[in-house]
Amino acid sequence: MNLSPLISSRWLRVLLGIGVTAVAVVIAATSLARLVGGAVDNEAENDTTVSVEPGIDVEVTIPPGASARQIGNLLAEAGVIGNASQFELQVRDQDVASQLRAGTYQLETGMSIGEVIPIILRGPIADSYRVTIREGLRVVEILAALAEASGLEESDFEEALLGGEVTSNLRVLPATVTLSDWEGLLFPDTYEFLQDSPAAEILQVLANTMEERVASVDWTAIQEAGYDAYQGIIIASLIESEVRVADERPLVSSVIRNRLVDEMLLQIDASVLYGLGTRDPSLFDNESESPYNLYRFPGLPPTPIGAPGRASLQAAAAPADTPYFFYVLISEEGEHAFAETFEEHQANVERARQLGVLP
Repeated sequence: MNLSPLISSRWLRVLLGIGVTAVAVVIAATSLARLVGGAVDNEAENDTTVSVEPGIDVEVTIPPGASARQIGNLLAEAGVIGNASQFELQVRDQDVASQLRAGTYQLETGMSIGEVIPIILRGPIADSYRVTIREGLRVVEILAALAEASGLEESDFEEALLGGEVTSNLRVLPATVTLSDWEGLLFPDTYEFLQDSPAAEILQVLANTMEERVASVDWTAIQEAGYDAYQGIIIASLIESEVRVADERPLVSSVIRNRLVDEMLLQIDASVLYGLGTRDPSLFDNESESPYNLYRFPGLPPTPIGAPGRASLQAAAAPADTPYFFYVLISEEGEHAFAETFEEHQANVERARQLGVLP
């Protein structure tokens, strides 16, 4: 009997069954791949990844109701973080998605996600402003600058200083405090304050900063000469008022030191003008009875005459080693000519007049 047709028919059905199954598997696999591929593609389309130079200041505004993914995209688009998906993943892992706060943030490019999340959990910092206090400003001028920048009244700052709300360890203030008693105790620098900071808090920052700057200076030489750090601030304020060319600070400091050692009158015009309550040279009067008139009264003035910066503090503490006792303005750019003797000084004065620097 011939069995081949039966065998062929049976194997044909098996093979057909296997073929159908294989086709179904292929179709299913293809469909799954398309589904997975579509999911991956959509994920990639929604995932923001940006590469930028780090350390650049950027402002990012997160709208109310933004999801962790939306926030991640905003941060990545601004270059703050490198990948939005990683941001969302870490937020989910920490279970803090509902705690992310809307608002405007001042951030930097190239931050880590671990740095950014706590910032957005805290929320945006309140509005702030910056104010620059220039070296050499008198206390009344500092208060005016602070009032203009903050929107507070000058009287708010005056009351804070005079009412004991602000403290300084650089000197013992008298029982009845005047603004001059605070001269030189507020450090000139650029500061940033919250918009709602009160006057006393602002001034305390300036006072604390001056304490820190003074503490960073080595006052050994001045102390060995019989002066304390507060008197060093006074000397620094005189230097600040006299010098426009940075390299001359130690030279002017040496003149002050040499004159003090020889018990000569300091004869510094800026101190006289301070005592007269003006900066106008036409009102100069070296016959005034003010204790700031260093043409009449020996030694240092009773307080600083302005706010010295770091360079002047350092120059006061470390004067140059020179034989100079005199100096006079010799150029419109602020350069001085220094002299050891009065005769040399007189020659320098005459030269300054010929150059048209002095009348």
